[in-house]
Amino acid sequence: MSGQVRETMDGIAAIVIAKNEEENIAACLDTLRWADELIVLDSFSDDATVEIARASGAEVRQRRFDNYALQRDAALGMTRKEWVFFVDADERATPELAEEIRHVVSQRDFDGWWVPRRNYIFGKWIRHAGWFPDHQLRLLRRGSARYDLRREVHELAVLNGEAGYLENPLTHYNYDSVRQFRDKQDRYTDYEVRELFDSGQRARPWNLVLQPLRQFRWRYLTLRGYRDGWRGLLLSSLMAYYEFVRYWRLWRLQRA
Repeated sequence: MSGQVRETMDGIAAIVIAKNEEENIAACLDTLRWADELIVLDSFSDDATVEIARASGAEVRQRRFDNYALQRDAALGMTRKEWVFFVDADERATPELAEEIRHVVSQRDFDGWWVPRRNYIFGKWIRHAGWFPDHQLRLLRRGSARYDLRREVHELAVLNGEAGYLENPLTHYNYDSVRQFRDKQDRYTDYEVRELFDSGQRARPWNLVLQPLRQFRWRYLTLRGYRDGWRGLLLSSLMAYYEFVRYWRLWRLQRA
């Protein structure tokens, strides 16, 4: 595809960052057809993601994946639309959310909007344990936004101005299985450990015990994960386990 971008400044570009998402990309793009421009930034998928995206009417750009912050920051430069709405391939925008976005971008009060997410994990909407409303800064005024490149995972947009909060959520089909959860958390944890180490944080022996316990208590009791039944218990336990993994890997890194 041509590297040139359209000159039109007004409107909304919906951008999906994807790799090997042939099972999700068509359904995701179907919920974004209301946008003025539809772009898929693909990390050189080796499945049918690119073909499906083009057949669904999206403009496909390709860029090798460095980390999440760099990928989103690069995506901001791939459109000339005033607003960028970032969506992941496993997310769906409802008609109510689309209508709300159309309304708020006509206002001048904010340079970005936090979007709530309704996370479906292990087949059910998880309402507690920190999984809802799970606000994500996804709607950005392009000329007033950039990404903090020091945060390689759980990337954060930096705005020139203020951000507001939308009411209607994205639907996020997050984890179908424990294996999928563990695969993704393993990747995230590697990034997070490097960030902790580079920021000067060091693990202490007691962190290996106290931090997982605090994580479990916070999610299961304080954030009422118990109200989501066995899923809340399992998710709180898994997050506590990965708190242990994070500090264990940090301990090994600093000793090395």
